[in-house]
Amino acid sequence: MLVLLAGIFVVHIATVVMLFVSTIANVWMVGSSSWGTISSGLWMLCNRSCEQLPVSSRDAASLKAVQAFMILSIIFSVIALVTFIVQLFTLEKGKRFYITGAIMLVCWLCILVGVSIYTARFTGRVPMSTSSHHGYCFILAWICFCFSFIIGILYLVLRKK
Repeated sequence: MLVLLAGIFVVHIATVVMLFVSTIANVWMVGSSSWGTISSGLWMLCNRSCEQLPVSSRDAASLKAVQAFMILSIIFSVIALVTFIVQLFTLEKGKRFYITGAIMLVCWLCILVGVSIYTARFTGRVPMSTSSHHGYCFILAWICFCFSFIIGILYLVLRKK
């Protein structure tokens, strides 16, 4: 049981770190141009130097929604981690980690909404580039989506023995 708890804890920490990286780094979409590689994230557009991401007024609300949901997912993931640690030491034997699981599933939902909006509105569009593909941050966000769902379900069924 201790090995299972430690494994879940390690995967949860890895999820938090990957959420931080995917939200902060500016490599959601990567394109090529005559100036070299251009990467676009949630915050900046980077070529040789980074500048504010140019967004049309039509897409501004969508980008702000993606930013908000990704930040909320980080917040809920950290809260779930703290809640797990607190419940680990205060929960009686035989009780389940319901609160931690519920918070982690809210994190999962925030990731789902944020990455889905990004996929629908911004995939394939990198300003000033000829061809584009998804960057590692986009892929990390989907990996975090899977991990947070699995961890949330495991917390709901996990019993402290």
